Amino acid sequence: MRAMLISSALVAAFALSAPVVAAPTSLLPTEPETAQPSSRLAPLAADSAWTPRFAAAADELATALRSRDEAQWAPLLGGQWLSAADRARVRNLLGDRNSPFPPALFSHGATHRAILGWSAPASLSADERAAIENGQEAEALVCWSAGGNGAEAWPSTAAEADNRPGRSYACARIAYSIRGGTPTWRAFIERREPA
Repeated sequence: MRAMLISSALVAAFALSAPVVAAPTSLLPTEPETAQPSSRLAPLAADSAWTPRFAAAADELATALRSRDEAQWAPLLGGQWLSAADRARVRNLLGDRNSPFPPALFSHGATHRAILGWSAPASLSADERAAIENGQEAEALVCWSAGGNGAEAWPSTAAEADNRPGRSYACARIAYSIRGGTPTWRAFIERREPA
């Protein structure tokens, strides 16, 4: 009986000495965020310092993808960091007749290419635009399409560069860096499945 009284007293003492903590408030927003409009894409300016860099990367990537040789395209898409699932997805995109890649890259007609960047807001000053142009990192979308006269309808937003079946173009995103003295780039190929 004495042991029960002592243990009850200890429990009561611990309960009184423990600080009272209020229920945490949520860090998540209580109202849904408003959807932001997608940034529009526009062709890179011919006189941009980035245009020849992205054009050379796009040519190298197209050659590697046309080879269908994983040893050639995998290093350009991340090499050892490219997951097995991503490797399989790219292999499927190159071999699936419903994918936009075979008609865009493997047709017997002319292949057209567009290099697209995100449109800068009109509110940017000339100094801000120059800072972007002179930066050390940039991203662009490169898209290929076969046939036609080169005036194909290209994606107008990045969401449309999803390589879904039925697209008349195939796209890759290229991230380019000139930091550290050695220019480097890596390509990413996304695929959104139809709903």
